Amino acid sequence: MSTTTACGPAQGSGYRAVLGSPHVARLLGGTLIGRLPTGMAPIAILLLVRAEHGPLALAGALGALYGLASALGQPLLGRLVDRHGHTQVLVPATIAASTAFLLLPCTGPVRHPVLAVPAVLVAGLAAPPLEASLRALWPVLLPDTDRRRAALALDSSTQGLVFVAGPLLATGFAASAGATAALVATAALGLLGAGLVVTADPSRTWTPTATTAPVHWSGPLRVPGLRVLFAALIGTGIALGAVNVLALSAAEHHRAGWLAGVMPAALSLGSMLGGLAYGRHAWPGAPAKHLVAASIGFAAGWLALLPDPAPAVAVLGAVLPGTFLAPLLTASFLTVDRLAPDGEATEAFAWLVACIGVGQAVGTGLASLAASGGPELVALVPLAGAAAALWLLRRFDHHLSA
Repeated sequence: MSTTTACGPAQGSGYRAVLGSPHVARLLGGTLIGRLPTGMAPIAILLLVRAEHGPLALAGALGALYGLASALGQPLLGRLVDRHGHTQVLVPATIAASTAFLLLPCTGPVRHPVLAVPAVLVAGLAAPPLEASLRALWPVLLPDTDRRRAALALDSSTQGLVFVAGPLLATGFAASAGATAALVATAALGLLGAGLVVTADPSRTWTPTATTAPVHWSGPLRVPGLRVLFAALIGTGIALGAVNVLALSAAEHHRAGWLAGVMPAALSLGSMLGGLAYGRHAWPGAPAKHLVAASIGFAAGWLALLPDPAPAVAVLGAVLPGTFLAPLLTASFLTVDRLAPDGEATEAFAWLVACIGVGQAVGTGLASLAASGGPELVALVPLAGAAAALWLLRRFDHHLSA
């Protein structure tokens, strides 16, 4: 799956050209809508438990369970997509996840947590791998390397909307119509987004790569370069997971409640701006080099938060690492595209998503246990990821540049 990287200005690879390509806008929009449950579900679950006057610990535990189940389910469903196609996997997975969201209020999670846990597990494990499926479709939709790189940058930049719009939608529905309505909306948006994707011709007609080789039990994880990359991205996920706790801690310390929401939003804004800027040009060198530069920039960007600055400075400080986040993810996707074995691209992309998700869950837990060390956590942990990326470049650069 090796490709070459252009060094000059991308010809006809602007965002208008990418979005004007057949099916791209629909698939990208459908994927974003279909992934809104990822951002809505943890908040909706928390609001449901609190609406029933349940303890915050139970709400947090169920939310974390959903996040971990969703992360672990992505590679499993991604492998099924690689074997059976989009329709056969995405449709039943979406129906199962949406049904679980609808049934969760009926379980009475506070009175009967033993019934709520299976519903949350199914909702997470069955979360359709729309993100990974779309990224496996890009080579089909956009054979041109420059356009595909621009599409991946646009894709990465807009993913932050899921975690900005998702919580806002969940809280908005809960405030206007109750916590149950938030879960109903979560289920409905998941069905709508997945429906837009699976009914599009490229998804509906996509067929797995024919192969006679037996499926290795470890899938794409048997590729050393991918193992190193995924391990590095766990570090990135840990930093992202710690941000919400860091923001809440800073808000309480400075008596500025608005900071708890604005800091994560500033990170997402920086990611969108950085990703859009990165995707407008064809940068020289292999994606692994971009990965190294973005990893170091993302890690170094957090250093401005180490002195526990004033709220306004903290918001600007959160924008800085964000500008490197989407380029880091885009370079990671391009690296996966080059290293993934034939016929296993969806699972490989799903592992990337899963590792970041697991890292986020771990980061939230670590930061909660040591909130005073939050800035150091988000600054130093990604440095380990950057170091792993440097090793990846040195070890596999000859393959990635081929």
